[in-house]
Amino acid sequence: MNGTILTWRILRDLKPAAFEGAGDTWHAVSSRSGADRALVDRLMAARLRETQRSESAGAALARLHRLSRNYQYLHTECGLVRTALNGLAADLAEPQRQLRLALDEAADLRFTVHDDGSVGYPPGTAPTLTGPRDTPGGRARGDARLPLDAPDSPSVAPLNPHAERAQSIADRIARAVRAAAEIDARYAATLNRLRAAEGLDVTAATLADAARDTAGVRATAGRHLAQEVPHNASPAARKAWWDALPEEQRREYLDIAPDLVGGLDGIPATARDEANRRYLPLLIAELERRGGSETELEALRMIQDRLGRPSNPPMYLLAVSDEGNGRAVISYGDPDSSRNVSAYVPGLGTRLNADFVEDTMKRAQDTALGARRVDPSSASIIWLGYDAPQHADVATHGDAERGAPAYNHFMAGLEATNSHADPHLTAIGHSYGSFTVGTAAKQPGGIPGVDDVILLGSPGVGVDRADDLGVGREHVFVGSADNDPVTHLPSAQQSGAGAVGALAGAPLGPLGMAAGAYVLGDAADQGDDDLYYGKDPASAAFGAQRFKVDPGPHAVLEAGGFAAHSQYFTPKKDQVSADNIAAIVGGRPQDVTREEYR
Repeated sequence: MNGTILTWRILRDLKPAAFEGAGDTWHAVSSRSGADRALVDRLMAARLRETQRSESAGAALARLHRLSRNYQYLHTECGLVRTALNGLAADLAEPQRQLRLALDEAADLRFTVHDDGSVGYPPGTAPTLTGPRDTPGGRARGDARLPLDAPDSPSVAPLNPHAERAQSIADRIARAVRAAAEIDARYAATLNRLRAAEGLDVTAATLADAARDTAGVRATAGRHLAQEVPHNASPAARKAWWDALPEEQRREYLDIAPDLVGGLDGIPATARDEANRRYLPLLIAELERRGGSETELEALRMIQDRLGRPSNPPMYLLAVSDEGNGRAVISYGDPDSSRNVSAYVPGLGTRLNADFVEDTMKRAQDTALGARRVDPSSASIIWLGYDAPQHADVATHGDAERGAPAYNHFMAGLEATNSHADPHLTAIGHSYGSFTVGTAAKQPGGIPGVDDVILLGSPGVGVDRADDLGVGREHVFVGSADNDPVTHLPSAQQSGAGAVGALAGAPLGPLGMAAGAYVLGDAADQGDDDLYYGKDPASAAFGAQRFKVDPGPHAVLEAGGFAAHSQYFTPKKDQVSADNIAAIVGGRPQDVTREEYR
């Protein structure tokens, strides 16, 4: 505080609102700088670029670019000052409260608090072994404990009965002042680093310095921001919290702590997208610094590259992290403004890698494009919000049981933020992802807001009837290719299938069983409609609406392997399946082409 030694009187009389008021002034400068930058970029530079082609125009564009960077730097740095001042006000509130409680107690007891923080107490009377005895008054100093034990000898006069209370008050005053001084020093150091170099040239190095400043403010004031986030609230409550925040406070989260809100279900999609786009380069830099997975780094860089290019439909990055095998939730189309929204859960082998970006994300994009031809107000999401099984652990239930609550929470967020009174939501599960969707449907209350369920290439969903998925059998749709070995995965009770799979040259485990059963012929054709995770969703006993898909290449006769398992979404490989998925997602299930049960 400008070199002033912090005393209990200064802390008592401190007005946090003054820091907040100063912060608001810095925010006004930051906002004006951001608006001016937008004016330079979107009007002046863009118009000049469109209409002029000359050396002088190029020079003018260079100057405008420099001006834009100056405004960007001002916007960032002034916003950081505002956040730091607000954090300072918030962090000082608690030690000030503790101090005032101690002072109030001292006043109630008629103790005297001296300038140095010591507490004077009046004379008193204490009992002894020989009868009551008067004791002198005294002064207690903070954190300098006086001996409070009873004397060993009756001839030694006991301490004044007020002494212990006075000592406690003095200690509390000292602790409050010390905590406030530590907070003040921490914020002073952070604010002192927010200094611009002389001159008007904001270079790449200057912008890198701004990134370090952002990290510094986050480290200092981040606790203040984190404490306000309703982590344990429902998505609907989180939306209400976000909507109630002043615009300048929302900007603090987006600019300073994007990771706190980017993956928060219930926050509007546009805000999550902006937060995650800001967080993504920081995540990449952090993984590079600590030697993170090159597989994940490659995928994150690929996602960053795609976000920087035009996309049809537009991409929204709703979540990203390096948790587990990697997390990424991406929507093609705005899920908040679209009437029809689907969320696709991938299955076996899916993780945050190049294949996810090039193939799995493309499936969601193809679904969105198809659904938009049915109804332009449609969006499609790829939800990698859990660890899908990678290898032999496909046979376990654990991944689905851990993923199901997270998926339901996400779907509740979609329902909360969608602008339509009754949006049409579709849950899509492919491969093991269909088992995860089935597990989510079995949770209390089912999958929030979901109207239709699509199961693709499913080895079973953990229930024996479509009606058990909570949306009614007429709203459960199944795509099951005849040459997809995973849809022939025999039940765990069917012995010998694993050995047959080994004979067929397939790996042991569930997929080996699938290949073995496939070589011998479809288990359902032999009168058995039980699969590895329950009743075959394509069977009459399950009772869903089976739609037509291309049978795909035969795993053995055409050396197709598992190709038929991976083409449901892809129009170039299975147009009829892609069209049927689009009809359901787009809100016209009556247009689906039906297929007979197995």
